[in-house]
Amino acid sequence: MSTNLDGKTALVTGASRGIGRATALVLAAAGARVLVHFGSDEQAANSVVETIRAAGGLADKVAADLSAANGPHELARQVRTLAGDRLDILVANAGISKNAPIEETTVEDFDRLFAVNVRAPYFLVQQLLPVLGVGSSVVLLSSLAARSAVGNLSAYAATKGAIDTLVTHFAALLGERGIRVNAIAPGVVETDMSNFARTDAGREFTLSLQALKRVAQPDDIAGAALFLASDAARWVTGDTLRVDGGSKL
Repeated sequence: MSTNLDGKTALVTGASRGIGRATALVLAAAGARVLVHFGSDEQAANSVVETIRAAGGLADKVAADLSAANGPHELARQVRTLAGDRLDILVANAGISKNAPIEETTVEDFDRLFAVNVRAPYFLVQQLLPVLGVGSSVVLLSSLAARSAVGNLSAYAATKGAIDTLVTHFAALLGERGIRVNAIAPGVVETDMSNFARTDAGREFTLSLQALKRVAQPDDIAGAALFLASDAARWVTGDTLRVDGGSKL
């Protein structure tokens, strides 16, 4: 079973930093042409594209505000222009978080979380269906928070629970087309979104959750994305893969 992606085209959303950046790099290293999506940090996206190209890979950047109602539609339009009639891999990684008690979570916070974390991947899949087909792989991003109460993340966790539900329904509905749909559920990863893990207290809390006693890096998650995107996972669909170092066992 191979994780070689030669000749395949992948879109990674939120690919300018963190898990998305690491995923774009590992997919490119495996041979895929990678479309590097960014929302606002064009300089960081340029860096990812340049890194891929410097290593002999193929990459282009695409921009869209996924918090906007038409963001997924605009992104899909760009992707279809660049990819032509075939997209092999979609990694819907872009997401936002909000650490706040229930009492301090606003309607605006709640709506923005669901817009970026749930609405955007839903309509991105919808709009890309014409170029997804037999052998295509869709990978969504879930979270440890979808199954365990960690921190003040109730609204964020609800978005990730919705992702787990979408995986089940998308996989069932798109299986006849030969499209696989899965999710990755990381635990705490040292990224800008989880920068508390860089503090002594955050590191101690993170290690207390995990069977494996180190703080995860984006590369630890990217390897799982490569597996699910590749033919090595050709008989895997409708699953949420926990990639969390044995968190909350």
